[in-house]
Amino acid sequence: MLDVRSAEAPEPLTVDEVIGCLQQRWQASYDLQLVVRRGRLYLQVMWAYLEQQSFPLDEAAYREHIAQVVDVVNRLAQADVARDWLSSTKDRPRLGKALSLPLEGAERLEEFLI
Repeated sequence: MLDVRSAEAPEPLTVDEVIGCLQQRWQASYDLQLVVRRGRLYLQVMWAYLEQQSFPLDEAAYREHIAQVVDVVNRLAQADVARDWLSSTKDRPRLGKALSLPLEGAERLEEFLI
């Protein structure tokens, strides 16, 4: 069967894939955030994680939050970039230090952020 997906539209990330990658890499369901600094958008892996007693979200709210972050990454066509980075970054989140991935597509930033 012929693959008709465009080269510019990578296979979308899924919530289960992202959470699975986080758990496999670091044995924890870390929080993800989108952060804008100086007109650039970054995907950040935060140091807080679902399994912490003090984590402010329950599992359903966490999954919904991750789904929103993943939706933006997919709409920016950055799924492969994020996927590769999450599976290969040498660093790990530490208290007070998030991991940051600059995302391309800042010219379309207004579409996704309020």
